[in-house]
Amino acid sequence: MRHPEAKTRLPTLGEEPGALLPVSGNGAEAGDGAPSIRLLDYGPERCEETQFRSIAEGLAYQPKGKVQWLNVYGLQEPEVLKAIGDRFGLHPLVLEDILNARQRPKLEDYGSYLFFAARVFHYQEGSGRLGYHQVYLVIGKGFVITFQNQSIGLFQGLRDRLHSGKGLARQRGADFLAYSLIDAIIDDYFGVLDAFTLRVEKADSTLLGNRDNGVLRTIHRLKHDSLRFRRALLPLRDALNQATRGDHPHFGDESRIYLRDAYDHTLHLIESLESSRDMVSGMLDLYLSNQSNRLNVQMRVLTVITIIFMPLTLIVGIYGMNFEYMPELHWRYGYFTVLAGMLAISSLLGYYFWKKRWI
Repeated sequence: MRHPEAKTRLPTLGEEPGALLPVSGNGAEAGDGAPSIRLLDYGPERCEETQFRSIAEGLAYQPKGKVQWLNVYGLQEPEVLKAIGDRFGLHPLVLEDILNARQRPKLEDYGSYLFFAARVFHYQEGSGRLGYHQVYLVIGKGFVITFQNQSIGLFQGLRDRLHSGKGLARQRGADFLAYSLIDAIIDDYFGVLDAFTLRVEKADSTLLGNRDNGVLRTIHRLKHDSLRFRRALLPLRDALNQATRGDHPHFGDESRIYLRDAYDHTLHLIESLESSRDMVSGMLDLYLSNQSNRLNVQMRVLTVITIIFMPLTLIVGIYGMNFEYMPELHWRYGYFTVLAGMLAISSLLGYYFWKKRWI
């Protein structure tokens, strides 16, 4: 279930760096209920999944496989995060970043582990607004920890492959698991950017219609959405570029080859996004030009009508002066002659404007 976006937790004045404060609302979509902690403990021959009912139960668990994937849902309780941080030796600033759900995508090296922050988007049902979820990865030797505010099915495909033993994940280490999680995040972008492109194309197809129907509002929303995508994808590209350079021993040489492929996919996403952004910018210019053109056409029609009636008004004004001595006042056919003259003048003017394609 998708939840409405809540307010962002802003830093408190005088707050100590690394302080863990309860989150009453954040920029990402909030989850509800107590935190849920699930562990996938696997190796080439086995894969066992355990859901812990308490922090104490999780801390008492003894790993049996080659790799451990700890997935934490729900970031409302700082005590839970602190206990996990103490167990894996996470820096307080890492835990603070996880609680602040508006972190830009980044990759940070803390020596014994890497901290990776990312953001995934979706279009909310009903309102059609763009929402997002924060995803955090802690990549260490033999383990990966993922933090999400709620379960959104982002890693379900990877979880199913681990259980079934399909693919390479069960045969590789924690660095390949980290790559697979990052790849799932990038794959999710392809779907949401396809939806964004469809919205852009739909708006473009109705742009030159005769009725407004909130086109300007739609263009503004698309422009805002493209900016949010860009703010997430550009730092994600930089983080993956940093991971592929070989500066971090947590990724082996073989995993870095796969990371280069993920980096290439990110470049493809950015190119697709830039193309759609250019299209949205062009739509705005075209919309404004079309509105100006429609206004000019309307003004031209009104001007033509005014010009046609100006001589008629002049004639009527002359004969409405009520002078006693006017040649046509007492002529038997004067009234009909004036009407015929007015009709002829208006017809000639109308024909002239039609030939000029002004009407």
